[in-house]
Amino acid sequence: MDTEAVRSFVRAAELGQLQHAADELGVTQQAVSKRIAALERVLDVRLFTRTARGVELTLDGQAFLPHARSIVTGVDRAITAIRPGSRALRIDVLGLRSAQAVVLHDYWRSHPETDLDVVTLRVNDPRLVVAAVQAGDIDASFRSVTDPATLPRDVRMIHAFDSPSELLVGPRHPLASARTLTPTQLRRHRIWVPGIAPRSEWADFYDQLATDFDLRVDATGPNFGNEVLLDILADSADVATLVGSRDRYIWPTNHDLRRIPIVNPTLAYPLSLILPRENPHPGLRAIINHFGSLAPLPENVWRPSWATTPRRGDGPPVEHT
Repeated sequence: MDTEAVRSFVRAAELGQLQHAADELGVTQQAVSKRIAALERVLDVRLFTRTARGVELTLDGQAFLPHARSIVTGVDRAITAIRPGSRALRIDVLGLRSAQAVVLHDYWRSHPETDLDVVTLRVNDPRLVVAAVQAGDIDASFRSVTDPATLPRDVRMIHAFDSPSELLVGPRHPLASARTLTPTQLRRHRIWVPGIAPRSEWADFYDQLATDFDLRVDATGPNFGNEVLLDILADSADVATLVGSRDRYIWPTNHDLRRIPIVNPTLAYPLSLILPRENPHPGLRAIINHFGSLAPLPENVWRPSWATTPRRGDGPPVEHT
């Protein structure tokens, strides 16, 4: 099968115009038309019907499109693997101050030659992130699908690392002087986490956390961002929130906020990495191996039911085919 014909089909399907596909691919419209006609002969189906506005996919074309995208992505990754100066490794993180971004930054500081592109997809639904990985828009994403059985076959999810939770409080809070806290000591205290998106992985995390430890997790009110949240904590005698131990927060000195580790058990937020099952970006292996070098958590750890416990001393493998 001619991969350039497949690429022409994909771009024509996405753009709806043979001429637009030709312009993007740097060939003539006639060349694109011939490539698609040859592909239709090989497949023995019609992929497009012509309309006054351009072209539309037939039912066979709709069925073939996701597989054609995978073919094009695989070819591009194969070329990327051997071509100097190829496209940067593109990884999605939840936020640039999140533990995910902090760990990536630590890796990059030790390996500044790595061509790394850190992005933040503004979506809460993990299905949209999976689709972006499938399409090759990103090479991997720090997201979790809480029901791994729903993942498509061409995408896999591996454990990256765990982020221990800390209680963040202001100086007037009754727990402010504690050096460590247990989940039992958090009961009856208001833990404010505004902006929990329904059906997101973190919504599931907080639901299970509140149920298992009888905690009062309050998600009411709009999320005006970290700065407003930190201002409220600094002035409050009864509001606290949960943060990851590696999450980066910066506040004015006079806020006098305290980050208090939670122990016995440690409350671990499991961070997963979603990536293609076959032909992942070659730069991913070294980063995934870096996760295995992070300090392990203590034995007594709580994780939500959908988390995968990492193998001790063993970073998750990346398949290459």
